Amino acid sequence: MLKLNVKNETSRLRAVILGTAESNGPTPKLEEAYDPKSALHLREGTYPLEKDMVPEMEAVAAVFKKYDVEVYRPQIIENLNQIFTRDIGFVIDDKFFKSNILPDREEEIEAIEHVIRQVPSTHVFRLPEEAHIEGGDVMLADDHIFIGTYRGDDYPDYIIARTNMLAVGMIQDLFPRKKVMSFDLRKSNTDPYNNALHLDCCFQPVGNGKAILHKNGFLQEKEYEWLVNFYGKENIFEITSQEMFNMNSNIFSISPEVVISERNFTRLNTWLRDQDITVEEVPYAEIAKQEGLLRCSTLPLIRD
Repeated sequence: MLKLNVKNETSRLRAVILGTAESNGPTPKLEEAYDPKSALHLREGTYPLEKDMVPEMEAVAAVFKKYDVEVYRPQIIENLNQIFTRDIGFVIDDKFFKSNILPDREEEIEAIEHVIRQVPSTHVFRLPEEAHIEGGDVMLADDHIFIGTYRGDDYPDYIIARTNMLAVGMIQDLFPRKKVMSFDLRKSNTDPYNNALHLDCCFQPVGNGKAILHKNGFLQEKEYEWLVNFYGKENIFEITSQEMFNMNSNIFSISPEVVISERNFTRLNTWLRDQDITVEEVPYAEIAKQEGLLRCSTLPLIRD
């Protein structure tokens, strides 16, 4: 049996589900794009190919092996994009949550059932269908749970609004001892520079008490300021809109001292090293074209 344990974003990683780019399927039609960044690359003819994405994911698998992390992979379903495991599930403490995702992605959850079956059934949860939530919006900070959402009345009009306030309330009910905080994110179906698909597209804790932030990802300045005060201004790396577009906040921590980051994130990687954090650089620029990076394609199961 798997004894799940995830309480924050940076403690030493022991087990993880890493997505797969194998049998990724044909390049989607423009009208099938889920987000504005994928749509941009489809229009420009630069949408990533399976042959370029498979080596990127295997580079991450190699880093996990180096640090003795147990890696689970989805069962490969022919012609299905199974890269972004964070969308389909997440762990809080010792509980596994299956996400309520876009209906045509349900197969992706079935492909990790061989892992979920190793968790006691009493610790596997799924919120009611009307409570939308995806793992990219759920950020753990020990006794705090930060959740990205969109509070606008036009929520149904945004395919990129993935987590609603009903789900936020239900998570609070399930974890009464934790402080659950929601953050209203900026959404755009058409402009990838002004769209925070998930909370991890504009915020990510790293190291011991540090964080990456992008102010424009938040609709409410006071909610952004709350995070600045929580971490302390001197501990925050503020990314530009171009860096947010490139997914600089979507790196992944193996421990407080080690992160996996994209090799082109020069400014960020320099700052991380200045904080005495080891940066394991990998090529991930092709996968990033689908508005997802290292955090999106990993689902941590056990951290110390």
